[in-house]
Amino acid sequence: MKRIAELFASKRKNILNVYCTAGFPTLDSTLDVMKSLEDSGADMIELGMPYSDPLADGPVIQASSMQALHNGMTIKKLFDQLKNFRKTIHVPVLLMGYMNPILQFGFEKFCAAAAECGIDGLILPDLPEYEFETEYGSIIRQYGLDFVFLVTPETSEDRIRRLDSLSTGFLYAVSSSSTTGKDKKMDDVTLYLEELRNMNLKNPVMVGFGIKDRSSFQAACKSAAGAIIGTAYIKALEENGNVRQATKSFLQAILD
Repeated sequence: MKRIAELFASKRKNILNVYCTAGFPTLDSTLDVMKSLEDSGADMIELGMPYSDPLADGPVIQASSMQALHNGMTIKKLFDQLKNFRKTIHVPVLLMGYMNPILQFGFEKFCAAAAECGIDGLILPDLPEYEFETEYGSIIRQYGLDFVFLVTPETSEDRIRRLDSLSTGFLYAVSSSSTTGKDKKMDDVTLYLEELRNMNLKNPVMVGFGIKDRSSFQAACKSAAGAIIGTAYIKALEENGNVRQATKSFLQAILD
């Protein structure tokens, strides 16, 4: 069984997926951040590949991307760093990024490298459904990678069902149509999440955008399998230069 499927089979509620930016805060901190997340209780890691024009990301994650690029992070460098990461890190890991740098690297070459080093899945917000179906989905499947589509409160039921049928691993429910890091009252999205739950979708639902602390995490988990935290964690890394200390205290405040 794939790692992501295994996780959802063994833990059906309160799954915590944490986003971090590869090459941030320093070029060589990627694995330290990932190991600290696993050791501190994260169930899954969403590893962001820095890009100069990250459409779905708010200012905090954009700034971390720019810092990572300034540090010298590239896709090639990232795969070099990830070469042996499965010796120490065992939770599911997804790569999140945008098509432009991946196409420059070579899409099939990218999928092959991701699979070889032990990556479990991909989140590519700017890969359209049509291109996924006609060109890229078969390559992703060939290398055994899961692919996660995003849905929003504005996505129609027909389209939600369509994207759910194409996704594997889980379905990413964006809590609003804004970028990451925006404050969002979880009460506002409860109805939306309950509607998704009542659709009896194929995939478990993970909620992202606006989840930042214990209360928003717990609220999101009431109607979904779990939640994704990004901006608040990046801020914690910015505020505390010690990666392990920052990670441990941040996750303790959410999980304990």
